[in-house]
Amino acid sequence: MKRLNPIILMIFCATISFGQNTLETDKSYIKNLIIGSFDEIWSELNSKNIDKYYTKDFLLLENGEVWNNDSISDYLDKAVLKNPISNRLNTIEFIEVKVSEGMAWVAYKNQATFSLDNEIIRKIHWLESATAILTENGWRLEMLHSTRTEIK
Repeated sequence: MKRLNPIILMIFCATISFGQNTLETDKSYIKNLIIGSFDEIWSELNSKNIDKYYTKDFLLLENGEVWNNDSISDYLDKAVLKNPISNRLNTIEFIEVKVSEGMAWVAYKNQATFSLDNEIIRKIHWLESATAILTENGWRLEMLHSTRTEIK
């Protein structure tokens, strides 16, 4: 029996360690999902990347407006046609990421700096939260809630 206790203890510790590594990997993936979605959808104005980051029933709640994949796609497709197109650089400061059983939520501060010919023309700050689910194609954002905040 004395030999069995250390074996059980080692298995228990390994299981806890594996669970923590998986959780940290998922949290990292969620952070990259947020960053990638802003860079590859909103900075590149690329509606083709919507399916890469958002679920089919994704909702964006932006300052009192409700957007879905179709309205986002329409907006991006029109924005690409405008000249000149400014460069958008996103800076994301994560507040909290929680992952549990194939679902996640994240809270973060988002800043977009818009420039044209290397001159900053506009900065916008938001406080945002998002939910994500684990799908057969990996993690996808299901909902994003965005509120503009004062520039500090």
